[in-house]
Amino acid sequence: MGIMGTVWARRKLGTCQRIAVRPVLRIKMCAPTIRPMKLAVLISLEYTCPMPLTIQLHPSENQTAFNLKRWRQLLADPELARLPYRVETDRHGHILMSPPPAPAHGKKQNRIGTLLEQLLPNGHVVTECPVSTPDGVKAIDVAWLAPERGQEADTETCLTRAPEICVEILSPSNTAGEIDEKIALYFEAGAREVWICEQDGTLKFHFSSPPEIRESSELCPQFPPLTSS
Repeated sequence: MGIMGTVWARRKLGTCQRIAVRPVLRIKMCAPTIRPMKLAVLISLEYTCPMPLTIQLHPSENQTAFNLKRWRQLLADPELARLPYRVETDRHGHILMSPPPAPAHGKKQNRIGTLLEQLLPNGHVVTECPVSTPDGVKAIDVAWLAPERGQEADTETCLTRAPEICVEILSPSNTAGEIDEKIALYFEAGAREVWICEQDGTLKFHFSSPPEIRESSELCPQFPPLTSS
């Protein structure tokens, strides 16, 4: 359409630099104490030179189409399939790999998935669930999809809309900024609730509207706030 956005790079002296990029979705990179915002995803990154930066990304439908195409390429790569790593992508299609989690992580993952199946038996529980987000394809540790989404769970190689419940299980290497990014991305992709499981098994239930952290889930109010591994 020829409409262009701008990236502003503000330095200490107050000068700024404009870079033409395509508009619509904005990702603001700033301090890690950020919360999800409507129509925007706030992402915190660390720079060697601290500098607030706002990036306007491609329209979401374009990013989704790109994510799915790139994900199909990765799934078809036999060399990549042999690697024992967890694979995700960023919004440019670059591969992000991480080693398999510790056994304690897997035990929590199994426990949460089992409880969700017991407490919400009409829905669909998926572990390591890939979902397209504004920042590439991310793998959700445990996901719960509503009953009417069974075909998606059975046939899609990557979801284009986030599950209703997305659960992230923390590892020692996770940072607060990294988790804030994931929470924001999942809400932007359509999640209704994002649960964060601490290393001691404590669950925090996040919502996109105030109060943003609550003592229990709305979709599964009987789920215990402390999950033993």
